[in-house]
Amino acid sequence: MATRVCFLVDGFNVYHSIVEALEQHKAKPMKWLDLIGLCRSYLSAIGRDATLERVFYFSAPADFSPPKAERHATYVAALRHTGVAVQLGRFKEKDVRCPKCGATFKRHEEKETDVAVAVKLLELFTVNACDAIALVTGDTDLAPAIRTAKALFPDKRIWAVFPFRRLNLELKALAHGSIKIKAKAYFSHQLPNPLKVSDTELIWKPPGW
Repeated sequence: MATRVCFLVDGFNVYHSIVEALEQHKAKPMKWLDLIGLCRSYLSAIGRDATLERVFYFSAPADFSPPKAERHATYVAALRHTGVAVQLGRFKEKDVRCPKCGATFKRHEEKETDVAVAVKLLELFTVNACDAIALVTGDTDLAPAIRTAKALFPDKRIWAVFPFRRLNLELKALAHGSIKIKAKAYFSHQLPNPLKVSDTELIWKPPGW
């Protein structure tokens, strides 16, 4: 019997990983990432009988920066067209004080992603939507959710899929198995440009992506 696998992708973790990967491979396109293709490429590492059930992408629009928000919206539209389930959180403005000069400035922090991933992890197991979940992140904040899921659903499996340069030893120890994404996997799995939505609609990759 096939092992149904759902991938939960921490969008910001992956994005910052791609930014670091671009430092080594500047000429390679990476941001127009085909998440379905990327996740499917790791199924054989999870199990010989593993099948892709669904890919979930968690992120937030950078409303404080219209150009960034527009590029991100374009990518989200492309992901949704390919079948990725997208769940968006929000950014919260925060006052930060410089410890050296004492000046106060604004910083925007992404909120809700970790909680959203944790809730989805438990939800999918509760409704028996899959047999295994692959968490594409290197964020330690998900450790409590993994512990809870393992206690409540001992027959289910959790894999830690670490984005490039995002290895987390705590998550690796908690998961039933782990995978490390290499930089070359990003530019090997890019969406077509343009992405054809219909005979009259195309989605073009943002400049520089």
